Amino acid sequence: MTLQKVLFEQLENLLPEMIKMRRHLHMYPELSFKEQFTPEYVCQHLESLGIEYRMNVGGNGVVGTLKGGRPGPTVALRADFDALPIQDEKDVPYRSTIDGVSHACGHDIHTAALMAVETVLSGVKEELAGTVVFIHQFAEELPPGGAQLMIADGCLKGVDHVYGAHVWADDDYGTIGFKPGSMMAGGDNFEITIQGKGGHGAMPHTTVDPLVTMSQLVVNLQQVVSRKMDPGGANVLTIGKFHSGEAMNVIPDTAYISGTTRSFEVDTMKEMERWIRQISGMTAAQNGATAEIEFTYGCDPLINSEAETVQLKSLAEDYMPDVTVMDKQAMMTSEDFAYYLQQVRGCFFFVGGRNPEIDAIYPHHHPKFDVDERSMVHIGKVFVLAVLHHMKCLEEENNE
Repeated sequence: MTLQKVLFEQLENLLPEMIKMRRHLHMYPELSFKEQFTPEYVCQHLESLGIEYRMNVGGNGVVGTLKGGRPGPTVALRADFDALPIQDEKDVPYRSTIDGVSHACGHDIHTAALMAVETVLSGVKEELAGTVVFIHQFAEELPPGGAQLMIADGCLKGVDHVYGAHVWADDDYGTIGFKPGSMMAGGDNFEITIQGKGGHGAMPHTTVDPLVTMSQLVVNLQQVVSRKMDPGGANVLTIGKFHSGEAMNVIPDTAYISGTTRSFEVDTMKEMERWIRQISGMTAAQNGATAEIEFTYGCDPLINSEAETVQLKSLAEDYMPDVTVMDKQAMMTSEDFAYYLQQVRGCFFFVGGRNPEIDAIYPHHHPKFDVDERSMVHIGKVFVLAVLHHMKCLEEENNE
């Protein structure tokens, strides 16, 4: 039996253990930059396998290193492990035990899958020609994210290729999606405060109404994408929050909005910021108010390496006939895996997790989010294929 078949069979047999690990993580989620027990849990696993590791990488990150029996390239595999400030409303035995915090995006799935890959690869390390680096990242959900901090702390030192995965609730279980080039948009967040002059609702002429001014601004900002950006590009400006006032007969002093911008071009993101600042200032000024604008820079666009993505898709088609390998459309969501790909060639791919039969039908960041846990096996198999390909194990087997 070839090494690839052995490892695939081991991953399939490890599914109960993966589920156990995933559900433990799911029951004890930790917010971005506040992860303490999760990295300890990962380190205990690595130590049990005899894999060298570093703790506190860039903050709360963990990096394991598995050296093969022969020299070769270094391949990094990354999984994130932070959770979200969302109440878990699922009626399942493994629902979150932490009030107001849950794994509503699948990072527990990613982590458990990578832990299983660590298990199977550690058992055949002498047959590997190269080194595998396991990156367990903290704080993917909260800008500026943990990726840049871990990179600055050397998690990619000596790495030749890097791969990451995301379980996807919109795609059916049994699918794997790839896309070379621009895969996910870059994203920034902004907050705008309009300062006016409050007063009695019956005497608006004595006030500078920030609510009316902000209403005009929300409408005016829609021109940023529709009239200031090239219509051939994919860009988004969304206002997600609007707050002003507390009483029906009082004109408030201030109004507040917050929103997000998305684009596949860094220069376009900067241009959108420039227009938001200019339009906000002008709209406020024409009403006698002032505008304060704050930007929180999220992450850059995620751009998959062409050759690595095409090759990994082809390997999945050849070695995973039980799944549907598909071309994934570019998405306006953001991911700080983008920063790994700016340093090292590689690919970020998507594994379907939707399954109506087990009520896994809710989108990411929903209180009832869940996915088919068998998707962890698919993540693990693609990771294994990436490692074996770069270490020339697959080619050697096919020539036997």
